[in-house]
Amino acid sequence: MDLFSPLTIRSITLRNRIAVSPMCQYSCVDGIATNWHLVHLGSRAVGGAGLVMVEASAVEPRGRISPGDMGIWSAAHTDAFKPIAAFIKEQGAVPGIQLAHAGRKASVSAPWVNKGAQLAIDQGGWDTIAPSAIPFFEKNRAPEAMAHDDIKRVVEAFGQAAKRALAAGFEVLELHGAHGYLINEFLSPLTNRRSDEYGGTFDNRLRFLKETTVAVRAEWPEHLPLFLRISASDWAEGGWTADDSVALAHTVKPLGIDLIDCSSGASVSYAKIPVAPGFQVPFAERVKREANILSAAVGLITEPAQANEIITTGKADLVLMAREFLRDPYWPLHAANALGTTPKPPVQYERAF
Repeated sequence: MDLFSPLTIRSITLRNRIAVSPMCQYSCVDGIATNWHLVHLGSRAVGGAGLVMVEASAVEPRGRISPGDMGIWSAAHTDAFKPIAAFIKEQGAVPGIQLAHAGRKASVSAPWVNKGAQLAIDQGGWDTIAPSAIPFFEKNRAPEAMAHDDIKRVVEAFGQAAKRALAAGFEVLELHGAHGYLINEFLSPLTNRRSDEYGGTFDNRLRFLKETTVAVRAEWPEHLPLFLRISASDWAEGGWTADDSVALAHTVKPLGIDLIDCSSGASVSYAKIPVAPGFQVPFAERVKREANILSAAVGLITEPAQANEIITTGKADLVLMAREFLRDPYWPLHAANALGTTPKPPVQYERAF
C-alpha cells in the first residue's frame, strides 16, 4: 500500500490516496459557485487527485464565514454545483463537498480585505449564533447563544444540505467539525459553556454533532462515504484533547461516519500551535489505530516522499493537501514521477509527462 494505491470506502473507490482539501476561495455571489470554482476545482481533478473537495459550504446564509463564501441552502446552489461535480468525475476524480456552519466566526471579510476582520452590520455583516455568547475576539460582537429552536433548525439545515449535495452529483460528504466553527464550538469546553443537555459533560457537548450526523445520514445514501473533519486538539489549556478525539471517533463511527479528517486548532484566538511539517499526522495515527476507523492526515504536507511515508507506514489512509495544491494543481502527476510511479495524465497532457 502506498500513495498511489486505490482506496475504497463504501461504494466509492478513489484512484489514489491524495485529496484536495476544502479551501475557501471567498469568490461566490450569494453563496453560488462561479466559473472560478469550476476551473479551480476542475484543474485539480485534471492534475490527478483522487478526491477533490469543494470548500466549506454553508447550510444557511448566516453560516457563511464571509459574504463571498460558498453556500448550499437552495436549489440555485445545487444547479451551480452540477457542472462542477460532473467535470471532476469526468476527469477520474471523486467529487466531494464539505458542509459547514461558521457559528461565531461568521460575518467577516475576505482575508485580503481588512485582514478578515469582523464586518459591522452596516458593512454587510450579520448577527452570528453559537452555543454560548462568547466572541472569538474580545473586540468582536458577541454571538447569540442558540435556543433549542435554533439548534433544531440548523440540524435540519445540515440534513437538507446533504440532500442538495446528492442532487448536485457529489459522492463524498464531509461535515466541518473543526477550526472553531459551529460544530467545533459545541464540542470544545472553551467555547461551550451551556448548562443544558447540549453543554457540560463530554456526552452533552457531542449531542449537536450526533444529531447533525443522524440528520445528514437520513438524507445521504448508505452506499456513499461520510467524513468528519475535527480539530483534534485546541492547543489550549482546558480545551479539547487528542484523547477526546479518539473518544469522539468511537462515538460517531456507529452513526455512519467513515473517516475522521484530523486537523487541529483555530477554536480559540489564544491557542499556541507548534506548526511544523506534518505536525498533525500523529492525531490521524492515534484516531486510526485506537478507534479502528479510517483517518486522513492534513497540515503542511508538501513533499511526495513525506506523503507516501504517511500512507506506507499506516499513519493515515488518506492525505489531504491545501496550499501545495494552490501552488501546483498537478502535484499528483509530479509526485508519481518523483516516486517512480508512472503518472496518468489526461490524454491531452500525456506528451508533457
